[in-house]
Amino acid sequence: MKPEERRLVAEAARRLRKQLRREPPKEDEGPPTTIESTALPMHRGRAIERVEAWFARRGIEPFAFQREVWSRYLAGESGLVHASTGTGKTLAAWLGPVMEALDAKPGSDPDKTGVRPRLQVLWVTPMRALAADTFKALAEPLSELGLAWRIGLRTGDTPSAARARQDRAGLHAMVTTPESLSLLLSRKDQEKTFGALTLVVVDEWHELIGSKRGVQVELALARLRRVAPHLRVWGLSATLGNLDQAREVLVPQGFGATVSGTEPKEIVVDSLIPADVMRFPWAGHLGIRSVAEVAAEIDKSNATLVFTNVRSQAELWYRALLDHRPDWAGLIGLHHGSLDLSVRRWVEDGLRNGTLKAAVCTSSLDLGVDFSPVDRVIQIGSPKSVARLLQRAGRSGHRPGAASRITCVPTHALELVEAAAARAAARAGAIEARRPLRAPLDVLIQHVVTLAVGEGFSEGALYDEVRTTHAYRELTRDEWRWTIDFASGGGVLAAYPEYRRIERDEDGVYRVTNPKLARRHCVQIGTIVSDAVVNVQFMRGDRIGSVEESFLAKLSPGDVFTIGGKAVELVRMRDMNAWVKRAGSGSSIVPRWLGGKLSLSGELSKRIQDELQRPDDSPEVQAVKPLIEMQRRRSHVPAPDELLVELHETREGVHLCVFPYAGRHVHSGLAALAAWRLGQRFPLTFSMAFNDYGFELLSPTAYGIDEVLLKALFARERAMDDLLSSINAAELARRHFREIARITGLVFQGYPGDSRSAKQLQITSGLLYDVYARHDPDNLLLAQAKREVLDRELELARLEATLVDLERRRIVLVRPSRMTPLALPLVAEQMRNKLSTEKLATRVERLQLAMQKPDSKPRKQSPPPQGEG
Repeated sequence: MKPEERRLVAEAARRLRKQLRREPPKEDEGPPTTIESTALPMHRGRAIERVEAWFARRGIEPFAFQREVWSRYLAGESGLVHASTGTGKTLAAWLGPVMEALDAKPGSDPDKTGVRPRLQVLWVTPMRALAADTFKALAEPLSELGLAWRIGLRTGDTPSAARARQDRAGLHAMVTTPESLSLLLSRKDQEKTFGALTLVVVDEWHELIGSKRGVQVELALARLRRVAPHLRVWGLSATLGNLDQAREVLVPQGFGATVSGTEPKEIVVDSLIPADVMRFPWAGHLGIRSVAEVAAEIDKSNATLVFTNVRSQAELWYRALLDHRPDWAGLIGLHHGSLDLSVRRWVEDGLRNGTLKAAVCTSSLDLGVDFSPVDRVIQIGSPKSVARLLQRAGRSGHRPGAASRITCVPTHALELVEAAAARAAARAGAIEARRPLRAPLDVLIQHVVTLAVGEGFSEGALYDEVRTTHAYRELTRDEWRWTIDFASGGGVLAAYPEYRRIERDEDGVYRVTNPKLARRHCVQIGTIVSDAVVNVQFMRGDRIGSVEESFLAKLSPGDVFTIGGKAVELVRMRDMNAWVKRAGSGSSIVPRWLGGKLSLSGELSKRIQDELQRPDDSPEVQAVKPLIEMQRRRSHVPAPDELLVELHETREGVHLCVFPYAGRHVHSGLAALAAWRLGQRFPLTFSMAFNDYGFELLSPTAYGIDEVLLKALFARERAMDDLLSSINAAELARRHFREIARITGLVFQGYPGDSRSAKQLQITSGLLYDVYARHDPDNLLLAQAKREVLDRELELARLEATLVDLERRRIVLVRPSRMTPLALPLVAEQMRNKLSTEKLATRVERLQLAMQKPDSKPRKQSPPPQGEG
């Protein structure tokens, strides 16, 4: 290269680095939202040769699956890319349209003809943090490849001034989220915005499929295909068990390829095994006892992500690590969805540039944000699913050829078995399927109103368009007609103007003509519904984050709680703001954010029982062998074709413990069903507890039970009717209706800075539910609410499959003289719900020590039933 060419290359590279560098934002501005690449001088040649040369300069060679995706894209195909995290899926999807643009005929580049560029590539990601990372990754190769493209970032964090600049100047590519994409569809210039679109990439498709956000993307793609008929769609995924179905949902026209990255990606899964499992907790969910061992593992690595399953646990672990290693102040961070954006960005930047040694986090960092310095992942507690284990493992070694390592830290002894089962399933490639949703009408109603805010629509044409999606492919004419009528008047609420959102003009086009209703709709586009949150802010200082209103409602001024790893004292509550000051040393409350405990996946549930039958096959199960042997001596270790039932008595009453190994959500439904059916036979009151292995029914008095009665408790006949009676499904559906009411726009959560409380929204949506139940009982949204609450709370499909499975299992009824290791966690769950001045951990430890006294022989024969009362 000549000196002048070298100077030009260096100058262009310097400009690009300056654009990519994170500089302190100016007032009222965030990070950069548009990057305009500068084409470096190079000889024209075939685009593939430029790409090959670009890879060669980095000392790597494109993978075979990347070449296949480029070839298929350039041939006009759509499809799904499934490859391990860190193997180059982004470049597989991105360099196809880049090569297409490089090989375009001279004079076709809008920038060179003086024409404003039009959007050609739309990249949809499920998280804003991931969007910002992808935005930079897409810009990186452009200058060296000689393509002068302008790339924009458009999410809920993008300032309005930046959005306006993007609209004026035009973009070649845009990185956005499902919500921001839907908002773009509410504009009246869809043809101008999307008419030149050639590619939509849906990143982390496994995170979207099976959710209402995924359905939202399906509907948006259907509209984009109408506006841009030659559009190609590619999805990217790393952890999916139902690849063909996932591709069909994304590309529903019946054509499309599934490209799998077969390049080896080494994933190391190990565990921190306690020295003495008999002294380690047999029940619990925090695992703080292992903080010294975790700190020692963090010390061995350059950068570590410490994952927890819930935000409250992340807060506790962050505090515990700092208490153990005060010298790590400023070197470890805390990251979860309730912390302020500036705090999360500080952590993300520290992980990228290597200034942070570790970050304690939740699912907020699950997805494909690129933290190359991270070489170790620690999972506190069980990952609960194979997909989650692999997803989190992939956050380390996030580059081609590097190994990913994840270490599981048990919070109680039996979680060692779950870690071994997860590793075995991962090696076998047994990843959970993500099942797509069928026809959620609340999402469809929102989409209909969104299009009516924009260009409007004709009823017949939109029906045909909607039916091209996988979610609504079986939508009937009657359901469609009902949807249009509901968007036009809210059903029986048509007398009220705020529910008459869309109107049909004389040309047969539906539009939103009321500007106020249009603004209200655009403010709350999206399907993410959570409890109302309260901002937490220092009296004199920065915002820390947010907690849910239901938590703060229980506190009084002067109470101390922990957020962001800081102990703060509540000073006052005003509107939706909690003003706090730093608290002194002493105890504090950790907020419990909603979301519930994760349930063990079906794939992992099956393999746990297999692991228990082979205690010598893994170091984890070998470590808990003393517990397994104690369980075998006192009761029984069930095989996959057996259902273990234990019945023992204490001062508290009769404990009936059942172990189907089907996950806590399914067990909550089975417990309710069994208690209801027992209550029809005996005049008893039951208290219930459940975990991932089984459930317990505790009654104050004895009753007769045998294998015949147990079979009847789980019979499929009338099971759903009995279940609905046992859980009061109508009341659960009434509370769940708040989500549906918010998505459809029946309730308005308020404008930013003036939001309504969760209590107000719940009262309003509850009243609406009652009105529909009384005056419009056939309302399709009522049926949807009941169906969704059963799916969400009980995993209805899995519960029904479990009932089928229980019919073929052999019941093993055991009456142990002492509590068993499997029963202890269920008894601990019962204790958790009772008031006591004694810490739960202390009570469980006392039980655990008492259990280690010499055994007496269990009785495996049931006495005759004592009759029904």
